[in-house]
Amino acid sequence: MQASMTSSFPLLHPVPADRAGVPSAADAAAARCAGTMAFSFDSSTLLQGQKAVTISHNGSVYRLQATKLGKLILTK
Repeated sequence: MQASMTSSFPLLHPVPADRAGVPSAADAAAARCAGTMAFSFDSSTLLQGQKAVTISHNGSVYRLQATKLGKLILTK
């Protein structure tokens, strides 16, 4: 299994609004009003050239894996 990402990994890096996958302006405004902000990451930023990475969440370790067909699989 891959090593976990280190603290040097760019966390909470907002993607410019003209990038695909970013919520519409109305969605972003609604998120701000609700006190939350949605961030979007390109999968290549998360995987950094690897086939899989591990993600720690609430004391559990998850594995994010890219398939040969370009799909993503998240497993616990």
